[in-house]
Amino acid sequence: MVHRLIWKDPGQPETHLREYLLLALERSGICLTLQDSQLNYVYAANLPAPWRLDPEAGHPTDAAIFGDEVAGMLAASKAQVMASGEPAFLEADLGDAGVFSFNVEQVTSFGARPYLLTTIADLTEKTRREKVLRALLREVSHRSKNLLAIIQSIASQTARHSTRMDQFLAKFRGRLHSLAQSQDLVTDSNWHGAYFEDLVRQQVSRYVPQNPHLVEVLGDNALLDPNAALHVGLALHELMVNAVSYGTALTVGPPVTVRCRLSKQDGVRMAEIVWIETVTPQAGAPAAGTGAGQTSRTAYDRHFGSTVLERVVPLAVNGKASYSLTPRLVTYSIEFPVEPHPA
Repeated sequence: MVHRLIWKDPGQPETHLREYLLLALERSGICLTLQDSQLNYVYAANLPAPWRLDPEAGHPTDAAIFGDEVAGMLAASKAQVMASGEPAFLEADLGDAGVFSFNVEQVTSFGARPYLLTTIADLTEKTRREKVLRALLREVSHRSKNLLAIIQSIASQTARHSTRMDQFLAKFRGRLHSLAQSQDLVTDSNWHGAYFEDLVRQQVSRYVPQNPHLVEVLGDNALLDPNAALHVGLALHELMVNAVSYGTALTVGPPVTVRCRLSKQDGVRMAEIVWIETVTPQAGAPAAGTGAGQTSRTAYDRHFGSTVLERVVPLAVNGKASYSLTPRLVTYSIEFPVEPHPA
């Protein structure tokens, strides 16, 4: 059952009602045209921007209003409606001018002869939103696959260099958390990427939250694209964990310095990130490279940490890296191309 939400006063003259309704229609912005069975125009209101009625052209026609291509499509639809009595729907894509839908139906409320009522809706904004949504979904799908591939690599490498389950879980969770933090920065920027300083401060706030001055951030605050942000964030995580677990820079030595420098090489915009960590021997401790602490750090360095720093990250960002561990100094540098900063 169809419930019609229409009521009118039986005593109200039809002519008055039509005048009010036509006024409301014109102010509503809803576009419609009314034609008789010979396609002669009876009424037209609120034509969308691409089309105009020429008052000097005489009686309007579909071709005069919409152009030959759209008029041809309308003629076929209107002939079908007149023959079958069933409504017809068509869509016209005018490129930069917009996208419009035409709903053509036969009405007989205006007398014994049938009329054709065509309602035109502007679908331009709706179509644009759908295109943007499809593009975003494709982007999310692409980035999700990349993220899963990174996680799979992290899991595989961590397992390869872990001898106990608790050791694996501790390292894997730390790396996943770092990845998630970098991903949050990327998401917050509407997928533009993440800034260098934010990536560093993210790791500092996790591992030395009470002493942020122990890590000094210098140079250019480069905006890194999403892929570079995730991988540089992972490299910074490994360096930070290494410093906290095995180094002395965050306890008795001078601050760790992390510097970013932007430059141009052969017309390509490049970013160079350098980590410098000074190792200060502690009183009573064995000489660097001979004691248990240095042995542990060297063993660690041979495993996943160095794999990330020297192979995984530079390969992922199409760059090159250098990692050096000496008794008094830990240095890491990576250089890679970056996209131009958006205006």
